Amino acid sequence: MNNLSQKKAALVTGSAIRLGKAIAVALAKAGYDIALHYNSSAAPAIETQKEIQALGVECQIFQQDLRAADELATFVGRVKDAMPHLNVLVNSASAYENATIADSTVDLFDTQFAVNLRAPFFLTRGFAQVCQRGSIINICDNKIGFNQFEYAAYLLSKKALAEMTRMAALEFAPNIRVNGVAPGVVLPAGTRSEEYIEWRIQGIPLKMQGDTIHITQAVLALLNNDFMTGQILVVDGGESIANVGQNAAQFDPDKV
Repeated sequence: MNNLSQKKAALVTGSAIRLGKAIAVALAKAGYDIALHYNSSAAPAIETQKEIQALGVECQIFQQDLRAADELATFVGRVKDAMPHLNVLVNSASAYENATIADSTVDLFDTQFAVNLRAPFFLTRGFAQVCQRGSIINICDNKIGFNQFEYAAYLLSKKALAEMTRMAALEFAPNIRVNGVAPGVVLPAGTRSEEYIEWRIQGIPLKMQGDTIHITQAVLALLNNDFMTGQILVVDGGESIANVGQNAAQFDPDKV
């Protein structure tokens, strides 16, 4: 068993299921003890804990509603007390609901911003206060490169998270590095059809759907490179750079 100074631990929010789980498992395979956070996915959290413990590392479960902003500083403190070697925070938990500005309710707006921006904001503050050194990675979305108003509140919260990543990187350097990963088509909602996925792939230059391993590789790369901070790694097969836009070279007056 390594001594405390050699051990490392990561708090991964929303890590009972989906992408958060994949990140937690990848970090466990890399030797990190895991603080597994969930809000309502209690049963999956227990199953994920067993899977991570089977990898030979410590895994403790922590329940917390990330919408309760006044509890977030003490939440990080609770994790730090249980795992004194905590040195990584991955803000992976996300709220996702589509609605245009015209169709957005106050509750929808507040939930998107509470989970996607306010929680990472105050978890970052809490991490800086109690850990003082380490790395933070914010999971954004490749949609930050677009203006898809059909996802207005969600997308605005993720755009703001990307800006917060850069701002926090400056504030907490040199002791804490803050970076982000912006996934593309990796884990679409279960309601998405095969036809939809194929349609999306046609807009991706690499003509493929991503896998969680592509995201976890990016997370590990950021953690392992101590000369990177304030960066957002977009992992989307080139989808976010595929919009050429109308231009003179393509203009044909006979078709106007």
